[in-house]
Amino acid sequence: MELIFATNNRHKIDEIRPLLPAAIKLRTLREAGIEQDIPEPHPSLEENAREKSIVIYNLVKTNCFSEDTGLEVRALNGAPGVKSARYAGENAVPEQNIQKLLAALQNEKDRSARFRTVISLILNGKEYQFEGICEGRISETPSGISGFGYDPVFIPDGATQCFAEMSLEEKQVFSHRRKATDQLVDFLLEEATKL
Repeated sequence: MELIFATNNRHKIDEIRPLLPAAIKLRTLREAGIEQDIPEPHPSLEENAREKSIVIYNLVKTNCFSEDTGLEVRALNGAPGVKSARYAGENAVPEQNIQKLLAALQNEKDRSARFRTVISLILNGKEYQFEGICEGRISETPSGISGFGYDPVFIPDGATQCFAEMSLEEKQVFSHRRKATDQLVDFLLEEATKL
């Protein structure tokens, strides 16, 4: 089975590709020769994930999936949420997003947060969605050099280190993206047995 992953985000590709069994061949947008930039205009992760997968499916008529991930902080009523990548502005870099987040939490005692990933799969023209959640908390200061996005300030429940201090293998133990991908893989393998 071949699937196009509707992203060119190298970090997301590096996290998801090792989770797929050999029976599922993954191609990125670049590997599929697709240069199109897909907007994320919607107010929810579910809608943005759906938008990306539908655009690519309509373009190439090949089974594909996309994902959208947000950091949801309880004290900020779920922000930055769907705007996680653009929290500090449209062209913000992760460091700016982190600075804004830490400033917003400066006087907050409750630093609980969660990462939430929604995967949208288009298989033979029909959409399916899978969700992965990782509960945790926001640290006082950034640390570590691994990962991407908010990884330097997110400590998953059950861990003493933030994601950016972990190897990829260590991060996968807790990862929201892995949880959603595991559901995707289980579904695809089950579908394959029906063929």
